[in-house]
Amino acid sequence: MTHGEIRLEDGWREKLSPEFESAYMAELRSFLLAEKRAGQTVFPKGTEYFRALDLTPLDQVRVVILGQDPYHGPGQAHGLCFSVQPGVRVPPSLVNIYKELATDVGFQKVNHGFLEHWSRQGVLLLNSVLTVRQAAAASHRGKGWENFTDAVIRVVNEECPHVVFMLWGAYAQKKRPSSIGPATWC
Repeated sequence: MTHGEIRLEDGWREKLSPEFESAYMAELRSFLLAEKRAGQTVFPKGTEYFRALDLTPLDQVRVVILGQDPYHGPGQAHGLCFSVQPGVRVPPSLVNIYKELATDVGFQKVNHGFLEHWSRQGVLLLNSVLTVRQAAAASHRGKGWENFTDAVIRVVNEECPHVVFMLWGAYAQKKRPSSIGPATWC
């Protein structure tokens, strides 16, 4: 996970570049390498750690949906919170989200959990922690990702007027900063 190898949309790269040079990111890189050397399976795959940012350009962000960490089962996580690859059973958390959306805004039920099209419409599907060990929810909590996603939230708040943040789950709700500006928090 060196800065030059990261697939990241240019607007995000410009604003987040200092984060990739930070001490916490160096520690996070070391942690992830140690996980892999120890034979641990980490989700999502390395090329997808920043997929949410790559698919949703900074200047197009309208909504931020913030989750806890990636799904920790094989074939599920692919860099977008609450989303799973085509053909993977819709996880219970996403079923509940679909129900809430149906109740609140008349969302029409779908039979898949692939949310990439949301990303392409300005919905940043971001987890608070961007990686997880297989079969071990919250296993990468406290390793540095929270610093990075705090920076993402700051950038969105500074650069994207009228953004709505939806914090789904108790852990994600802890990310709500009391001192950050004009965003709407749900």
